[in-house]
Amino acid sequence: MKTARTVAEMRALRGQLAGPVGFVPTMGFLHQGHLSLVDRARAENASVVVSIFVNPTQFGPREDYQTYPRDLQRDMAMLESSTDVLFLPDAPEMYPPGFNTWVEVAGITDRLEGASRPGHFRGVATVVAKLFNIVQPHRAYFGQKDAQQLAVIKKVVSDLNMPLEVIGLPTLREPDGLAMSSRNTYLNPEQRRAATVLYRALEMARQSRRSGERDASRLRAGMLALVQQEPQARVDYVSIADPNTLEELEEIDRPALASMAVWIGTTRLIDNTVLE
Repeated sequence: MKTARTVAEMRALRGQLAGPVGFVPTMGFLHQGHLSLVDRARAENASVVVSIFVNPTQFGPREDYQTYPRDLQRDMAMLESSTDVLFLPDAPEMYPPGFNTWVEVAGITDRLEGASRPGHFRGVATVVAKLFNIVQPHRAYFGQKDAQQLAVIKKVVSDLNMPLEVIGLPTLREPDGLAMSSRNTYLNPEQRRAATVLYRALEMARQSRRSGERDASRLRAGMLALVQQEPQARVDYVSIADPNTLEELEEIDRPALASMAVWIGTTRLIDNTVLE
């Protein structure tokens, strides 16, 4: 595995890679969910590039940029056997003095995570557009756990005519259902137990839909009530929405995205499932 820390180094190494090239952008502190994306990229491409960059522009002023978990040596060891190039830019490399160009996606960024975290998706869309331009992959891989992010990135690629395929892969979960996330490390044992309420609420919605429930407002109310039974939990939002536009549904007459954001202590967790 070769490493690049500057755009110039990454572009030089990119010129040496056999195609097609698969790309997995990450913020590091890797877990099996990330590695499943790398494995898929390895299986479908001649070369694999992974980036690790904790992107400051997608964090709000009171969010956890400074404390976001980092362990570069551990991450590098996990990627050594499966990755051809590891791109490790720092913030001044990605946002040099005078940087003032942003990618904004209207509509789908106004809801859910976009409403709760103003400016978040501007940071996501901008850094991903930059990474795609630098790495020039044929395919890029993202987890379905960040479903709104995945929709935003697909929209950027489509609207800006970027010549690559964006592939979303299923959320990987712990044995008790909790979605794998770097932020799970913030949870103490009691909070870790409480965090399973997200999965239980989503499963309840999925089972209700399988049983024929079509009223989205009843599903939202049921999810909310279940989460509120957990004393450690504080709900940010629950949603039953169109998976493409993220507009809230009243009747489930198509596949729907059930999603939620919940605070467990001081840790904000998100999760989702598709209701067929």
